[in-house]
Amino acid sequence: MLAIANVADVLGLPGKEGMRSPFGLITRIEDGLPVDALERIARLLAPADGQFKYRLVPRATYERRKRGAVRLSSEEGMRVARLARVWNLAVEVWGSADEARDFLFRPHAMLEDRRPVDVVIQNEIGAEMVLDILQGLKYGGAV
Repeated sequence: MLAIANVADVLGLPGKEGMRSPFGLITRIEDGLPVDALERIARLLAPADGQFKYRLVPRATYERRKRGAVRLSSEEGMRVARLARVWNLAVEVWGSADEARDFLFRPHAMLEDRRPVDVVIQNEIGAEMVLDILQGLKYGGAV
């Protein structure tokens, strides 16, 4: 199981004691992650792509949220948190941010030649498939 503290760190969330439990993170997502969490994950995954964040939140919605200092919706926060979970494990498995990015943005045969990042953004089942591949790599499964 991925350490909740590591996911919170990837999202740039403060180190409050409640954030170190799964339920603390769930509550934070339901209450609305800050827009900065979206910007942080976009910079980590796609530092050269200023448009990447709009794959998670449409541009007009992002601009409204940013202008009004409004938090992400629960659904938007879940997409961002899914990416943070996968990013955390990918960096752990590959040992560097560059190699993790290469894995996430390269088509993968076990995903019917889809890019892992696209599958993760799509839905939770896709994220679990990518996490399974990464865990197989980490623990020596055939991938």
